[in-house]
Amino acid sequence: MNELLAALPKYLAAHLQLSLAALAGGVIVSVPLGVLASRRPRAARPLLAVASALQTVPSLALLAFMVPALAAVGAPSIGWLPAVLGLFVYSLLPILHNTTVGLSSIDPAILEAADGVGMDAGERLRRVELPLALPVIIAGIRTAAVWTVGTATLATPVGAKSLGHFIFGGLQTRNYAAILVGCAAAAALALLLDGLVHLLELGARRRRRGLVVAGMVGLLGLAIAASIPTLQQAARGGPRPLVVGAKPFTEQYVLSRIVAGVLERATGLPATTLDSLGSTVVFDGLRSGEIDAYVDYVGTLRAVILGRTDVPRDRATATREVREALAREGIAVAAELGFENTYVVALPRAQAEALGLAQIGDLARHAPGWTVGGDYELFHRPEWQSVVATYGLRFASERSMDPSLLYEATRSGEVQVILGYSTDGRLDAYELVPLVDDRAALPPYDALVLAGPRLVHEYPAALQALQGLAGCIDAAQMRRLNEAVDSDGLSPAAVAESFLKGLP
Repeated sequence: MNELLAALPKYLAAHLQLSLAALAGGVIVSVPLGVLASRRPRAARPLLAVASALQTVPSLALLAFMVPALAAVGAPSIGWLPAVLGLFVYSLLPILHNTTVGLSSIDPAILEAADGVGMDAGERLRRVELPLALPVIIAGIRTAAVWTVGTATLATPVGAKSLGHFIFGGLQTRNYAAILVGCAAAAALALLLDGLVHLLELGARRRRRGLVVAGMVGLLGLAIAASIPTLQQAARGGPRPLVVGAKPFTEQYVLSRIVAGVLERATGLPATTLDSLGSTVVFDGLRSGEIDAYVDYVGTLRAVILGRTDVPRDRATATREVREALAREGIAVAAELGFENTYVVALPRAQAEALGLAQIGDLARHAPGWTVGGDYELFHRPEWQSVVATYGLRFASERSMDPSLLYEATRSGEVQVILGYSTDGRLDAYELVPLVDDRAALPPYDALVLAGPRLVHEYPAALQALQGLAGCIDAAQMRRLNEAVDSDGLSPAAVAESFLKGLP
């Protein structure tokens, strides 16, 4: 808990930065559009329809869409910018709707009186309409503020720091204290922001300047507090810290911290980690230079990044293909770590023994009545199509879920079969037995340390240090490292630190 609380301020400040920036953008755009809609009723319907349609897009999908959209125009595609843009879009509807309603519901007699005293359209808007509509407009901002703070927890998969770091990381490592800290901090921040905006609403409604000033001072204080870490980093100056990416599962958290530790030793620069990134997000970040290194797997790189649908039978050939393709992108394979983390088709040991299941093909007669579980990507990837085609499997249903929940789902009976990871210590902890892939339907998944253009061209010593990781971890050792987090409750940082102490 001490470690979690020590990390809380920087993630809380980052979360607040995202929320306030998106909310400010929403106000700046939505209020003028609401004024336009109130003036031109024909424009109101399409504007509200577009905002409503955007609101129906799942928040995580909207944030993820920003990554390729920004990359296509050459803008930073991971981190703060895509998160803020996604949250900004989510803030539009309540502010736009309330601005339109507030302005449209003003008594026509009041507007006639304003015209009668000679006010032009601009004066009437500033001195009559906006002041009267302000309580309703601020109520919309209040709703948008709460939505934005809540949705900002989903910014973690696109590489932005937020309180989602605690929630996503806690889910993957079964660290329920981390989940509690993240949720409680987000809830407290939402309540605080809601309370401050409520002061503005009450002040506008009751014409009490003191309440408005108190709300504005509170919001300004939050903005300053959120800016402190950024200002401190700017004051320190120096080169940008090295960034190591990690996908959303325990092994990646451990390996990212090992890689970060090696980089810090070699360069003397601070190295930070970006956790819980999607496969394409982390690779795009590496290619663009926003991420300097991360660990990926041959099978994933071939299927997701290179778009290959065939399943190679030779591991050396597959690795060579990946090396050559990455080199053309300016990315170096710094090291082959020495283990393979492949997908494994697994089910409870008692069930496998009772039914005499030893190979994947043995599932064919049971699959029509069973449910299979996999991670978010699995059922859209060519590896799964290869398994289905090779073994003739037709399951009753396929369920995608967070990798941390897969193993528990077999215990509860929600799924009968899962595709887990061969180096995951939870296979043993949950007494799951992997079935033999005797027809080689699954491709090789050798773990590779990838180095981006910045390391290749600017830090040759760092690249050389990463090369020293070649062959340093076998499958059994990786399984123990994962189990230390998942079963023993150690943090990925502590496990990585212990491992680094054993390196020469």
